[in-house]
Amino acid sequence: MTEMTKLRRALISVSDKTGLIELARALDARGVELISTGGTAKAMREAGLTVRDVSDITGFPEMMDGRVKTLHPAVHGGLLALRDNDAHVAAMTAHGIGAIDLLVVNLYPFEKTVAEGADYDTCIENIDIGGPAMIRAAAKNHAFVNVVVDVEDYDKLIGDMDQHGGATCPKFRRKLAQTAYARTAAYDAAVSTWMADAIGEAAPRRRAVAGQLAQTLRYGENPHQNAAFYVDGSNRPGVATAEQMQGKELSYNNINDTDAAFELVSEFLPKDGPACAIIKHANPCGVARGATLKEAYSRAFQCDQTSAFGGIVALNSKLDLETAREIASIFTEVVIAPGADQDAKDLFATKKNLRLLITPGLANPAEASLTYRQVSGGFLVQDKDNGHLNMNDLKVVTKRAPSDREMADMLFAWRVAKHVKSNAIVYVNDGATVGVGAGQMSRVDSCRIAARKSADMAEALGLPAPLTQGSVVASDAFFPFADGLLTAAEAGARAVIQPGGSMRDDEVIAAADEAGLAMVFTGMRHFRH
Repeated sequence: MTEMTKLRRALISVSDKTGLIELARALDARGVELISTGGTAKAMREAGLTVRDVSDITGFPEMMDGRVKTLHPAVHGGLLALRDNDAHVAAMTAHGIGAIDLLVVNLYPFEKTVAEGADYDTCIENIDIGGPAMIRAAAKNHAFVNVVVDVEDYDKLIGDMDQHGGATCPKFRRKLAQTAYARTAAYDAAVSTWMADAIGEAAPRRRAVAGQLAQTLRYGENPHQNAAFYVDGSNRPGVATAEQMQGKELSYNNINDTDAAFELVSEFLPKDGPACAIIKHANPCGVARGATLKEAYSRAFQCDQTSAFGGIVALNSKLDLETAREIASIFTEVVIAPGADQDAKDLFATKKNLRLLITPGLANPAEASLTYRQVSGGFLVQDKDNGHLNMNDLKVVTKRAPSDREMADMLFAWRVAKHVKSNAIVYVNDGATVGVGAGQMSRVDSCRIAARKSADMAEALGLPAPLTQGSVVASDAFFPFADGLLTAAEAGARAVIQPGGSMRDDEVIAAADEAGLAMVFTGMRHFRH
């Protein structure tokens, strides 16, 4: 790649004016001529800088409400010309085209406009055309041209110029070019994704996915895997938008597990009382409500104290000192909550390995969004599982109807089961999980594992009987045979919530009736693979 000559002319056109004046002054002080458009030129002039309008370069005024201002050979020729190609240089001379050595552009705020709920026409007007065209041109010609699309690269640009006598090195320009193409790709992805949704195209012929780097991770699931964390700009409350108050940086597994924990606890609104979810390896090992947040945590912890060690704790309300004391009594990797008292923060500050994340609120479990999963040679896309039920959606199919308490516990168990890896079995007693069976190939095994965990905890806590006695049980999918249901009954479950829909539903219902169980069908399943 050709070493670039000293930067002499810069075209700057930005929507986000952050750092603009500082950059422009630094370029001006290094003898770089400034060319600009509209509001960017106005801002720089108001700061006392000398700026040429793009219209002076093109010989055409801005027109069509600013839609046409930089789409001109005098601009694109200045960006695309190969400075070591005699024919290109001759064409520049013949047509009075001056070389542009630096392009600084950030695009119309399309993503922000969509996020604010603007109407269709407003969103269309916020699709940038000239900006992406110039960015792509400059990035293609990075042998000679610097292209900057991110504010965080302003200081790096000036630093590289100072290091190379007013020029920039090829390695730096390549990095800028890659960042530039990623930005235009992300921008086009945002536009195409929004438009597919706006016109009701559920499965567009082509789907683009983009993200912005939030964190380079130490490693992935295992130390031999490289990894990074990207955010999609949706601003959904959770791990991606949380503020980390303390502790070492999050790992790949921390982020994955914290997301699982917070999405689960967000199922329980604060107005219905404090709730806590404890997650280990992306599966719940305890979920509970309580009269206080401390009680909710203690009841969740009581479900499976062994698995909770080194786990992730998610809370649905502001962390207080008493709850913080309970959490800090064992090793915990991450605590995530929509707020924390200063006393709680101060206590956690004494635990250097504990990460505290504060979110701007709870996630909306009913919010429509997409989920992605990579497979060899492609990826799967589906709607997020935001299925939700209330009592009116349930169909009692047994002779015995559930009591009000059993019904409330079944709905609680059903919300939890949605977040447990299939095959999922969840025992709940009085608003707290008392046994969770996850990720088994056989539903019977999930029933047995959950019951065994409850029995082990009862023994460890010195209880007279496992808390599955008198519990309810939720199954994320139907019982294909009666054996799983009878295993739950043997563990002490008195009521069952399941989707129904098996060819053997009649046999399962008959077995429930014989065992004196109450059972309801949801008509909805919650597979989570």
